[in-house]
Amino acid sequence: MMEILAITILFGCFLLLLFLGVPICFAIGIATLLSVMTMLPFETSLILIAQRLSTGLKSFSLLAIPFFILAGVLMNQGGIARRLINFSQVLVGTLPGSLAHVNIMANMLFGSISGSGAASAAAVGSIISPVQKKEGYNPAFSAAVNAASCPVGLLIPPSNVMIVYALTSGSVSIAALFMAGYLPGILMGLCLMAVTAWIAAGRHYPRNKRPPVQTIFRAFLEAMPCLSLIIIVMGGILSGIFTATEASAFAVAYSFILAFFIYREITIKQLPSIILESVITTSIVLLLVAVSVSMSWALTSADLPNLISTHLLKLSDNPILIILAINLLLLFIGTFMDMTPAVLVFTPIFLPIATELGMSPLHFGIMMIFNLCIGLITPPVGNALFIGCSVGKVDIHQVIRPMLPFYVVLFLLLMIISFVPQISLFLPHLFGLN
Repeated sequence: MMEILAITILFGCFLLLLFLGVPICFAIGIATLLSVMTMLPFETSLILIAQRLSTGLKSFSLLAIPFFILAGVLMNQGGIARRLINFSQVLVGTLPGSLAHVNIMANMLFGSISGSGAASAAAVGSIISPVQKKEGYNPAFSAAVNAASCPVGLLIPPSNVMIVYALTSGSVSIAALFMAGYLPGILMGLCLMAVTAWIAAGRHYPRNKRPPVQTIFRAFLEAMPCLSLIIIVMGGILSGIFTATEASAFAVAYSFILAFFIYREITIKQLPSIILESVITTSIVLLLVAVSVSMSWALTSADLPNLISTHLLKLSDNPILIILAINLLLLFIGTFMDMTPAVLVFTPIFLPIATELGMSPLHFGIMMIFNLCIGLITPPVGNALFIGCSVGKVDIHQVIRPMLPFYVVLFLLLMIISFVPQISLFLPHLFGLN
């Protein structure tokens, strides 16, 4: 009975604080403290929460997050997005609604390099949205394409949320998770392009002419240093030259050389503001990690994982229905909770159920991350959706209708990824990582 009361207080306070507009990290922390106080004395609760906040950040692998964030900021301000857009244009610029396809391809490339869907939506969208408007594209459709495609890069490594999941699961290597994300991420981009081509053909949006060979070659040369980062980082991790954490430090050095010496779009005067921006972002992410680990511990202490597992397995003994139920719960969670706390809090709850059904933790991780990517573009708390609307200068209600075809296709693809594990496991098996 005490455990049920603790769980009720935790989720009730958390939802109430979110409704009142309290920042999510403080909502998690306060709700967790109040929940623990129902089981333990006040002084003991404070000591335990303080300990959990500290131990939640005691992981060497977490050092990769601030380094990858700094690399992303350097690339965001170093002219990387523009060069990737030019490169995308020579790749997909002849398709119907060519600028929309360029938007998707650029988000895939930039998101995979920066590791941030929000940064991708802002950087790529701010450049390409005005061009689309001049070409006669509907602003709401342009914003929908930008928002729907910006989370794709979170599935294509390096990805901070994959590092968080690997640490939370305790049984998945970061290298294996990185490799597992490639095929689902590419499939996600291709499906979005298919929907875009269908809509663009119906609206008779223009397609660009094939550029001259010299233009293609020049765009490739300009983008190659950016794309090389992915090859070097993944190649180094797979070959054992460096760990994911060491790779993140290398990414910072490489990004700095690229932006400062090769592209020359960053000056020494800009470095303090770049470092400050990355420190602020890192502080937010790591605070979320710390409080989410505390919340996860409180839920485990209240025996919630076992409670949910028992009830789900009582509802049905059909693995398909149980996995579908987990996906629906995660889709709901993703509509109001950011990816990092959602992964930290709900991985310990749902992963044991998935593994009991015979699901690989690696496969479950990709399913969960893909699922929560949809939450980034779903109201009421879809950060990427709001950024896409802001960049495209349209209201949220104007974008919801153009988003509907993308939601349908992404949900169908989520089901395919959930029930066809080979999509996620093929590359890790090929490279002997799982």
